[in-house]
Amino acid sequence: MIRQIKLWLLAICCLLTIPAALQAGAPKEVDICIYGGTSAGIMAAYTAKKLHKSVLLIEPGKHLGGLTTGGLGYTDIGNKYAITGLARDFYRRIGTHYGKFEQWIFEPHVASQTFDGYIQNAKLEIWSDHRLTSVRKENGYIREITVEGASPVVVRARMFIDCSYEGDLMAKAGVSYTVGREANSQYNETYNGVQLREKHQFPDGIDPYKIPGKPESGLLWGISPAPLAAQGAGDKCVQAYNFRICLTDRPDNMIPITQPEGYDPSRYELLLRVLEKAPAKNLWGFLKFDLMPNGKTDINNNGAFSTDMIGMNFDYPEADAAKRKEIIREHEQYNKGLLYFIGHDPRMPEHLRREMLKWGYPKDEYVSNGHWSPQLYVREVRRMVGEYVMTQANCQGRATVTDGVGMAAYTMDSHNCQRLVVNGMVKNEGDVQIGGFGPYPISYRALVPKTGECANLLVPVCLSATHIAYGSIRMEPVFMVLAQSAATAAAVAIDSKVPVQQVAVKKVQQMLAANPLADNSTPEILVDNDDAAHVTLKGDWKKDWKGAYGPSLYLDDSHGSVPKSARFTPEIQQEAEYQVYSYLPKLANQATVTHVRVFDGKQVNPVKIETHAIKVEGQTSGEWVLLGSYRLPKGKKAYVEISNEQADGPVVADALLFIAR
Repeated sequence: MIRQIKLWLLAICCLLTIPAALQAGAPKEVDICIYGGTSAGIMAAYTAKKLHKSVLLIEPGKHLGGLTTGGLGYTDIGNKYAITGLARDFYRRIGTHYGKFEQWIFEPHVASQTFDGYIQNAKLEIWSDHRLTSVRKENGYIREITVEGASPVVVRARMFIDCSYEGDLMAKAGVSYTVGREANSQYNETYNGVQLREKHQFPDGIDPYKIPGKPESGLLWGISPAPLAAQGAGDKCVQAYNFRICLTDRPDNMIPITQPEGYDPSRYELLLRVLEKAPAKNLWGFLKFDLMPNGKTDINNNGAFSTDMIGMNFDYPEADAAKRKEIIREHEQYNKGLLYFIGHDPRMPEHLRREMLKWGYPKDEYVSNGHWSPQLYVREVRRMVGEYVMTQANCQGRATVTDGVGMAAYTMDSHNCQRLVVNGMVKNEGDVQIGGFGPYPISYRALVPKTGECANLLVPVCLSATHIAYGSIRMEPVFMVLAQSAATAAAVAIDSKVPVQQVAVKKVQQMLAANPLADNSTPEILVDNDDAAHVTLKGDWKKDWKGAYGPSLYLDDSHGSVPKSARFTPEIQQEAEYQVYSYLPKLANQATVTHVRVFDGKQVNPVKIETHAIKVEGQTSGEWVLLGSYRLPKGKKAYVEISNEQADGPVVADALLFIAR
């Protein structure tokens, strides 16, 4: 009898975890359905709910937040100017947690807690462990999708947004997409297709065979027998995946790294050969160790042989759930095995073994997943071929769009795709790292399918871009920006009763500018040095782009020999108390003190910025420096003036920020 009661209670508990629509057998109906609980998915759902739409967020697995909560704490930015709206707000909230204005490096659990704030505030309905199984379309619209949890359930929505890294909803909806690398000739590019280059590359002379000098012994693990194709040739190869690894060196929070399941030391023979040819002083020589707060790491791939499992992910884009799970497990075993090998294999240099043994898995991260990230870094899977294809020309400013709903600024970045034998030596192929350009707009048309393919789907993650352009766009903050834009466009499409291809983009742009946090709060005011209508120069300032917030900055290196100033005049819409910030990039031999004058409409307030007090962390050129809090009148009466007074080095005038309190 007691056992029957227990089983009955268990059944009730299970029933309570099943969505109401599933219990009733009736379809779930919402305005906007978002598939993929990535960072983009959460921001899209939050935006749509704040725009007064009914929303359902569906995550095929258990993990929410994607890579942002999955170990990628050393945020890829490029230029903070490109990160707007809720994405920027996310990093401001991270900053609040750490006692700063904003923060771009963080622990995984802090990112999770921060996303929880958005989820709870908007009271989002989220279905985890519900995988897409089918899509039903009618007259060019997705009418319903079927997802499978404990049992199949149908979801109907007026608009759908695919925020998954894999683009599964897009693919099942019959939308055009591609996998792999286009030939350079297809879009008149130079860094697409096959690329045998110098970075993350093996030094010459590394033998590829199990017994050096004897091809008949076979290739070492991880080396493909495929021939090297012509430079720039297209193929279906996918850039390598890995895990962004969170470790700690604090003994009280550390779990030792033990031998993982499926461990095979022969997989790491190439590392020994690399170290014999090019000895490493420390672990940083072949692991990209980026330090996070509280003694933790975000470890990424570095060098010829590292955490990237090159060439082992080609089946992932089109694989079913079971095959993907197998690929993810193989990557986990490889990454865990690498860490164990470094610390325990007697053939590893002793100083590297000792250093590795100082690190372990953190007790307070990924508690429900064995203290290992549940999110594989799937850098690139499918890419939509939509109304507009972003290309290398967009990244480098040779092609510009006017329907931008977000920006990107990172280098054109591709990890290696293949490990081959070239002229009898091991070589990696596929790595590209080309930068030297400022922020550029991402077309709204790159988020929507071609006209006639699907009228109610937006794709802000697997968006329409070539392989090399996607390499610049595919950053977590940018995905969040584009997701907010996609949700805004979905709301406009519903209200206007038009297909996503016919949405008034100017209206979307206006909504994003007027309500950047989707909560009707007063937007902050940015006055950048490139804003000629609000910046007045005295003297001859040089224009430079290195380290700039936005496209450029003003620089004076006259050491104050000739008086110069740059006046930034905000257009205040409503009198209020404002916190005023100046952006200070860290430059070589910079002036130790920058003199600033803040005029609040009544009096001039002198402020000194001391360069040595500014600590820059993460992949960013500088930091926002608080100049103080001032009550500013409506209109253009207030200003902030940066001068070269008493300068003992270069002085920068870049950007000012005014935030209503």
